[in-house]
Amino acid sequence: MTAMIMHSPATISAPMPRNPFWQHSLAATLAVALHVVVLVLLINAWSPPIPQVPPPRVLTTQLVMVAPPVAQPPAPEPTPAPVIEPVAAAPVEPVKPKVEPAPQTQKIEQAALARKRVEERKREQLAEQQREQARKREDDAARQRLAQQQAAQQQAAQAQQQAQQAERARQQALADSRQYLPLSKEAPEYPERALDKNIEGDCSVEYTVNPQGRVENPKVLDGCHPLFIRPSMAAAQTFRYQPRIIDGVAVSVPAVRNTFHYRIK
Repeated sequence: MTAMIMHSPATISAPMPRNPFWQHSLAATLAVALHVVVLVLLINAWSPPIPQVPPPRVLTTQLVMVAPPVAQPPAPEPTPAPVIEPVAAAPVEPVKPKVEPAPQTQKIEQAALARKRVEERKREQLAEQQREQARKREDDAARQRLAQQQAAQQQAAQAQQQAQQAERARQQALADSRQYLPLSKEAPEYPERALDKNIEGDCSVEYTVNPQGRVENPKVLDGCHPLFIRPSMAAAQTFRYQPRIIDGVAVSVPAVRNTFHYRIK
């Protein structure tokens, strides 16, 4: 920038000498100050305008299935339809396609589900079998306990019955012995051969006492030494008894036994 100063002719005086260094420094200072002011104004108050971007135009299409043409009579020529300017449609959000599982994945899932159901049925069947076995074991144990109780009761009843029979037999034998008391009994002779051989033993003889009190049908029981059979039979033949009387009538008494004891003194 250059400054021009006009002086009147009256005031023109003699020219003063000028220093070129101070003139240049003043001009540089003014230029720097001017640039700083312009830069501050640009930073604080001025910004470039943002250009407006027009919205994108979206073309919407639709798939229409058209039936095959049918033979029709020729139609009159169509009149041209009015041209309609396309209107910008609102932006449509893209529809996310539904992702379906692959057929192989579906088969694997179905197979796993079927296997799980089979395993559950097997576990249920196994549990049912275990419960059935437990019930059977309980029933068997109950039947065994019942059978043992019944067997114990039967044994007790049999023992009681046997005791009663033994008691009746004892009483009957006692009554019979009172009714056919022996009147005479002679001891048998000791066999000489048994004496020579120092043989001792017992010999039981069973017989029937007839109504007259005599011995009939004597026989030797097992366990008798052969040397003691003949003297035992001979001694039994000599026995005499008081007849047994029932309702005033003498009767026979079967299965009467007598044991002979052979001892060497």
